[in-house]
Amino acid sequence: MTAPPFLGSAGPSPTPSAGASGGAHGLAIVELAAAAVFVTLGIRSLVRWLRSDYRPEEPGERVLYALHVTARVGMWFAFAGFFAGYALVDEPQSFRGYVLVPLALAAIQLLTGVLLGLEPNPKPPDAPPDG
Repeated sequence: MTAPPFLGSAGPSPTPSAGASGGAHGLAIVELAAAAVFVTLGIRSLVRWLRSDYRPEEPGERVLYALHVTARVGMWFAFAGFFAGYALVDEPQSFRGYVLVPLALAAIQLLTGVLLGLEPNPKPPDAPPDG
């Protein structure tokens, strides 16, 4: 009894380098192209944020805004680094910890976005009304 064709053969599967010529090399080119796209998007994002007309007034707001913009632009470069690293590292399994970089940048972006969106000096609930 033979196995259906969609199940494949029972023997060992060929390694990526044993397949068609240029298979692994072609994959690295696709990953490097994706990295180049993310670098381009990162540069575009940086230019866009540098042209922003928002000017924080207090030093604390300036720090939060700088962290927010850095995290936002850094996400694009982190994704570019992920694809470039995956294409260029000999053992991609050792590159797994890099996933924490985009997660940390996303957390910083979320936290700074929330803090920048808060009212500057909220009144306590028992404060007398103005006027």
